[in-house]
Formats: sequence, structure tokens, C-alpha cells
Amino acid sequence: MAEPPTGQVLRSLGATHRRRLREIWRSAGWPCQDLIEVELLAAGLLQRQRDGDGRESLRVTDAGIALLAATLQKNRAARDAHEALVARVAREMQRAGRVVWRGLMLRAKVGTGDDAAWAMAMPDVYSIRHTTVEDYVEPVAHEIKVHRADLLADLRRPEKAQAYLHNSSQCWYVLREGIGAADEIPVEYGVMVARESALEVLRPAPKRPLKLPFSVWMTLARAAPEPLDDASQGWLGAPPADD
Repeated sequence: MAEPPTGQVLRSLGATHRRRLREIWRSAGWPCQDLIEVELLAAGLLQRQRDGDGRESLRVTDAGIALLAATLQKNRAARDAHEALVARVAREMQRAGRVVWRGLMLRAKVGTGDDAAWAMAMPDVYSIRHTTVEDYVEPVAHEIKVHRADLLADLRRPEKAQAYLHNSSQCWYVLREGIGAADEIPVEYGVMVARESALEVLRPAPKRPLKLPFSVWMTLARAAPEPLDDASQGWLGAPPADD
């Protein structure tokens, strides 16, 4: 299989080009005849072809398939790194005596007055204290970032911070080491960095009193909390597991 193009041509291709390439791979290959298509043809990632009736279509070349495969591997590696850090934060919250959920979708009202609107908050890790007293629940949201581009995209959406604050008494960014600094993060968030040995607090999260809305309780009731699968969480006095 041919290698994807390299050098200046490859650097000029962005996410839009890769998305179009995937669309053509999954479709019948009918041409759009726009500039994105021109650049993909010039890069050798697409090829024009005609059928017996003279109708033109596009096919992804071997070089285009190689580029799609390389993009798939890169995206898979990014997801794996993100999920590994999400799981690490979830375990730390469980060890702190909290009930933990991953991948929740929580409704939140952002903005004020005529500009107010409902939005969805989707924290990577959401947890509450293991308590029977409602005032002591202290809901906490953790947003996990392993790539700087993803972090910067988040910081350009101030409404996202509002949505998290609507449903949490504390909000945290947890950053992979080297992708950002605490002073880049809005002051409403605490900041942790994931070192190899521990999650290090760079800036504590402000703590605010918050009584969970009934809608959040209903969402938690419908969702399954993260299972306790860490051997260190066994009952005190339990016999050690057999080798």
C-alpha cells in the first residue's frame, strides 16, 4: 500500500480534508467539485474515474487509504490516553469515599434574562460524597484533557464552564503533564496535573454550597455508577485473595 503524502502537502491538509476523505470512502464517490476536493485530488488522495456512460465519480487512492488508517490510529491512541486518565481520576474519587459516574449528560441553564438557554453538561467524571445527608453531598465535576488543542477548544467556550458550575459545587480540570498551565484555566476551576506518580493539585477548586436539582437526582438514578473494581477497596478484615 502506498504511503500517505508527506511534507508541505500533507501539512496543508486539515480535519476538513480528512472528514471529506472519509465521506467519499463511505459513499458512491459523487464529486462535489469544490476546493477541498481539488486539494485532495492534487495531493493524490483521490482519483477521478468515469463509468461506461461517461459519469464521473471519485475513488480514494491507496495513499488516501493509508492516510485514513494513520488518522484512525492517531485518534484511537488519543481516545485510549483520555480514557486511561478518566479511569485514574474515577478511581481516586472512589478511594476518597465518593460515588462516581462517567459519561453523564446533565441539563444546565446558562446565561441570564432573555439570553438564558438550556445546555448539556457532560463531565468526564462526576461524583458525590457517600452520605445520607443531602447538604453534605458536595457534587464534583472533573474535565479531563490530554491534548492541548482539545484544552484550547474548551477554553473558547465559556458557556461550558457555566453548565458545569450549575451542577457542581466544585469543578476541576485534570491535565496531562505538559499541555497547559494553571493560569490559563478560568478561576472557577481547580487545576490538577497528572504526574506519573500522583495527581498534583496546581490550584484548589473554589467550593460553593449547592443543593442538587431534582433533575440531576433523576439522571443519577437512571445511570449506573462506576463499579468498585479496585482490590484496595476490599472490606476491612477480609481474608486475602488466593494466589
